[in-house]
Amino acid sequence: MTSNMILVLMFGSLTLFMLTGLPIAFVLGGLSLLFTVTLWEPNAVIVLVLQIFDTMKSEALLAIPLFILMACILQRSGVIEDLYRAMELWFGRLKGGLAIGTVIICVVMAAMTGVVGAAVTAMGILALPEMLRRGYKPELALGTICASGTLGILIPPSVLTIVYAVTAQISIGQMLIAGIVPGLILATLYIAYIIVVGWVKPEWVPLDPSTRKAPLREKLVALKALVIPAMLIVMILGSIFFGIATPTESAAVGVAGALLPSLIKRRWERGMLRGAATDALKATAMILWITLGAKAYVAIFTGLGGADTLLQFIQGLDVNRWLILAAMMLLLVFLGTVLDELGIILLTVPVFLPIVRLLGFDELWFGVLYAITIQMGYISPPFGYTLFYIKGTLPSHIGMNAVYWGILPFFGLQFVGLLICAAFPDLVTYLPRLMAAR
Repeated sequence: MTSNMILVLMFGSLTLFMLTGLPIAFVLGGLSLLFTVTLWEPNAVIVLVLQIFDTMKSEALLAIPLFILMACILQRSGVIEDLYRAMELWFGRLKGGLAIGTVIICVVMAAMTGVVGAAVTAMGILALPEMLRRGYKPELALGTICASGTLGILIPPSVLTIVYAVTAQISIGQMLIAGIVPGLILATLYIAYIIVVGWVKPEWVPLDPSTRKAPLREKLVALKALVIPAMLIVMILGSIFFGIATPTESAAVGVAGALLPSLIKRRWERGMLRGAATDALKATAMILWITLGAKAYVAIFTGLGGADTLLQFIQGLDVNRWLILAAMMLLLVFLGTVLDELGIILLTVPVFLPIVRLLGFDELWFGVLYAITIQMGYISPPFGYTLFYIKGTLPSHIGMNAVYWGILPFFGLQFVGLLICAAFPDLVTYLPRLMAAR
C-alpha cells in the first residue's frame, strides 16, 4: 500500500469513527493497534508499548493533575462567589456591567485554574440568572459566558498549553507566558464589544432601577475578594516568569495556595478535599487516556510514512506560506467542532510543526495562534464543547438556538484577535524573550 493510500485511510477511518460518538481515547488506541498489525507488522506493537512508557514517565505532564486539583479545590472554596459579588458592586450600575464583570472574573479564573469547564459552568450558575433577571438579552449573556470561559485555553496556567508544549517539545514556561498578552487582548475585545452594545443597543443591557449605588468604602472592602486570586496568580506566573520554579513546581505551589481560602473561610473538611481529589483524578485519567491513544496513533502514522508524505505534498505546493498557515487554522477550527481539544493537539501538532518549521514560522508564535484557533473551534456551532458546558445551566425557556446566535459575534472577535496576533508577532514573543533573557 502506498503512503498516499495510508494517509487517506488513517485520516478517513479516524473521521468516520469520531462521527459515531465513540470515546476518542479508545478510537485512537484501537485504530493504532489495528493499523500496526495490518499495515506494519505484529512485532511493531512494541512501538505502542514504548509510547505508553514514555508518556507515563514524563515529568512535564505532572503539572496537569496538580493544576486540575488546584482548580477543583478553588471551585469548592467560595472564591468565585466572592469575586462575583465584588464585580457586581463595582460594575452593577454600568450598562453591560454584569457582562463586563463576568469577562473580568473569567480572566481571573483563567489565571488561577486554566480549566475551561470550571469557568463556563460557574458563570452559568452565578452570572447567567442574574443577567437574565435584569433583562439582559439572553444571546449576549450566553455569548459572553461561553467566549470568556474559553480564555483558560490561552491565559496561563493553561493545561492545554502544557500539553501543546510537551507535544511540540518547546519550553513550557515560555509557552505559558506567551499566552498572557493575547489572552488580555481577547478579553479587551469582549469588553469593548459589550460597551459598544450598551451604547448602540441599550435595551439589550438595561440597568436594574432597584440596584443600589454602593458607597466607595463598601466597594473597596469588597476588593478583598481579589487578594487570594492575586496572590495565587503572582505565586504561579511570577515563579515561572522569574525562573524561581518550573511549571510543575509552580503547580504544586498553586495547590498549596488554593487550600488557603478553604482554611480562612473554615470550609476545610475531609469531604471537600476528597471530592476535589476525586474530580481531579477523573479529569487526569481522561487526559492521560487520550494522550496515550493520540501518541500511539501519531507514532504509527509517522512510522508508516504519513508525515513524510504530507510534508512532500506541502513542499510541492506553489502557494504563499501564509495561505498554508490559513489552511491549517481553518482545519483546526473544523476539528474543534467534532474533536476534544486534547485530541486535536496530540494529533495535529506532530504533523503541523514540521510544516511550520519548513515555512520558517516561529514555533512559539504558532503555538499561540494554535491556541486561539482552538478557542474558536471550542465555541463553533453546532458541536463546540463550550456550548454543551453552558447547556447544563440553561433555564427551561431558553434553547440552544440562543446559544448559537449569542456566540457568533464573539467568534468574530476571536478571529480579529487571531489576525492581530498574526500581524504583530511581538505581542506574542516579547514576554517570553524577556523571560529567557533573565
